[in-house]
Amino acid sequence: MHTPENVETRLRRLAASGETLNCYIYDTAPMRSKITHLKEIMPAGVEIFYAMKANPHTAFLAAALEAGAKGIEIASLGEAEKAVAAGFDPARLIYTGPGKSPEELQWAVNNGIRTVHIESLTEAYRLNGIAAAAGKTQDVLLRINADFDIHEAQTTFSGGSKKFGVDEEKLAAVLPQILALKSLNFRGLHVYAASGVLNVANLLKNCELVFGMAKQIEADFAGVICDTIDFGGGFGVDYLETDHDFNPQAYADGLQALIDCYGFDGRTFFLELGRYLAADSGWFCTEILDIKDSRGIKQVICAGGINHFRRPAALAINHPLALVRMHRKKLFDGQEDIRAESVYFGGPLCTGADKLANDVFVEAADVGDIAVFGLAGAYGLTMSNMEFLSHERPQEYVLD
Repeated sequence: MHTPENVETRLRRLAASGETLNCYIYDTAPMRSKITHLKEIMPAGVEIFYAMKANPHTAFLAAALEAGAKGIEIASLGEAEKAVAAGFDPARLIYTGPGKSPEELQWAVNNGIRTVHIESLTEAYRLNGIAAAAGKTQDVLLRINADFDIHEAQTTFSGGSKKFGVDEEKLAAVLPQILALKSLNFRGLHVYAASGVLNVANLLKNCELVFGMAKQIEADFAGVICDTIDFGGGFGVDYLETDHDFNPQAYADGLQALIDCYGFDGRTFFLELGRYLAADSGWFCTEILDIKDSRGIKQVICAGGINHFRRPAALAINHPLALVRMHRKKLFDGQEDIRAESVYFGGPLCTGADKLANDVFVEAADVGDIAVFGLAGAYGLTMSNMEFLSHERPQEYVLD
């Protein structure tokens, strides 16, 4: 990975203060560019929502607003309040996720949220009661735990026993009950099979199966139309730098072909994208505090670990890595360094699970250099174990 010039310039300026460097640096230009591009190439009816769980920093919400994202996908009242504070009208929010509390559903109804995505019959009845008491009707999508999955995905959300949605085989029993709830307006389906998919054909197969499901529902239930379909996200990011990036144009072309094949022109399709939009807009940057040889293997100890950047350990995947050389004077003769060897990076935590990178080749590094982990704009700081050992929270800097 090459550290962008503007990121390195900011790091050197920060390092000049003499304080131990441990921070995130954000540049949301890539995110804005991706939203703009997707809006240009996607079929009519496809709406782009930013899944703010990827990064709720105000700079990312502002980027989504400025680039013209249709809205924000939220999964908590806290996210809803942050999205509204950033300038999004509640009518531009879609509310997904299991276990919505009565207070959260009350807020959604009172504030006229666009759609609530029902995860169970219990949630449907709870929401119906709240909407009825408020004298309102709430648009809903029904989330389905489809009886298929995408095997090459980084994370799967369907197939087998899942906490997400209603099992596909229970639709015949569940859907009539939801349709009978007078304060809910059934608009369609939410089927999110997988996350982190790089193979466009696999993700399009998911779309095809969802379209088939919608057609079957409309055949089985007279007068029911699935006029809105939420595919979730799923667009993958090439963390391993294999030069096999997700191809959004191929996806757009394939989705248009499916829309034409099924006669679904005029319908609405949600894409709730987080990682794909945000990942390459952020870098986790942490100073090397120590380098030690342990039985023939170099261990690099950084100022921040999984308390500040948990994702590599949680998913057992290395992020792209670069070193910004600071050329600090050695503290003593014989101080360890790295020269053209494979090493391990970790943080300062008292646990063996504190891994930032495993078995990664490094040309050269010394104590005092800055390790820069790329593709850290998504699922970075807020996914991490920040309270563990009570280290100081890393700073977040936004580039102009």
